[in-house]
Amino acid sequence: MTAPQLPFARPNVLDLAPRYAVLRRQAPLTQVRTPTGDPAWLVTRHTEARALLSDPRLGRSHPAPETAAKVSDAALNSGPVGDYNTEQANHQRLRKLLAPAFSAKRMRALGDHIRELTDGCLDAMQAAHDRSPGEPVDLHEHLAFPLPVLVICELLGVPYEDRDLFRDLSDRIGRLNEGDVARTAMSEFKAYTSKLANTKRANPAEDVISDLVLAQRAFPTFTDEDLARLAAGLIFAGHETTAGRIDLGVLMLLSDVNRRDAFAADPDRQVEGTVEEILRRTSPGGLGLVRYAHEDIEISGHTIPSGDAVIIALGAANQDPAAFTDPEQFDPTRSPNPHLAFGHGAHFCIGANLARTELRTVFPTLFRRFPGLRLAVDLEDIAVRPNRLTGGLNEVPVTW
Repeated sequence: MTAPQLPFARPNVLDLAPRYAVLRRQAPLTQVRTPTGDPAWLVTRHTEARALLSDPRLGRSHPAPETAAKVSDAALNSGPVGDYNTEQANHQRLRKLLAPAFSAKRMRALGDHIRELTDGCLDAMQAAHDRSPGEPVDLHEHLAFPLPVLVICELLGVPYEDRDLFRDLSDRIGRLNEGDVARTAMSEFKAYTSKLANTKRANPAEDVISDLVLAQRAFPTFTDEDLARLAAGLIFAGHETTAGRIDLGVLMLLSDVNRRDAFAADPDRQVEGTVEEILRRTSPGGLGLVRYAHEDIEISGHTIPSGDAVIIALGAANQDPAAFTDPEQFDPTRSPNPHLAFGHGAHFCIGANLARTELRTVFPTLFRRFPGLRLAVDLEDIAVRPNRLTGGLNEVPVTW
């Protein structure tokens, strides 16, 4: 029997591919082919996904990266990364370095400023509406994209006026089956962040890239190449993933008028549960996290041989009926809500506090300003971007 090949077709922008539910019922782990045709293990159940995310025998590196299975030709998260012999030590060092910048305390302090930035984006939405009354306004272009960019630029110390440049670079490095395009873009991205790091060396500021530059004094093995690649990855992840959640969260609320009205009636009381359910219920991309077995792993009656690729489908795990009652239902009162949208264990997303702060700010602010917000097209007319690492949307036409 031929192993199924990722990505699976999904019925619309909000729902997962039905194939995930079928595979989840059949077995906790399934052998599949990646988009490049390489073999991998697909994990779709919550219990196994959570266990493997925290298992130190899985890593992002591989002892023979040139022979390892690849997920795509994108320039990020497409295959093994890092040094197999020093991965854990390097990861712990970088987490320790970055943790203060992304702490919950710092995010709370940033909250008021994020509200100001959100208000500015909504002013731009209103201005676009006033210029062309009766015409749809693209929420993606005026809110979902610029807000995370403004925030990550300030946090990392990246000039906002360069946003069109790294928007183009982010688009190209995330292309799944255009390897030459993605690799060229990554070279350009690293050249950009290297130049930025040199500027910070001469004039350090209170930002993350300045922190990384200063860290090189204490960690001489943290090379300029390492810094440039890490900075590019932080810029990419810091706006691409949050923009996708804003877009999909808005679609989730607007796809049911009763859901929209209930939230708009009392957004402050409902926001935390609503955000967690948006994180659980939406899935911007069509793949998952890729890891490699550093030794044989026995789990749920299966053996993952050392060196094999493992794809952990977070979206599928987050809709596992064994972990969530009525998992396909959107329930902002769901408690507990042990979703894995930010991963689990040692590799839990370091930007989770930042993402939550942005999402908990943007949705109440948006629906207080525009309580009658509605889609200007049918949901079926909006599609996830094909051939992109993070999926995401090109536009979200709305009116009010």
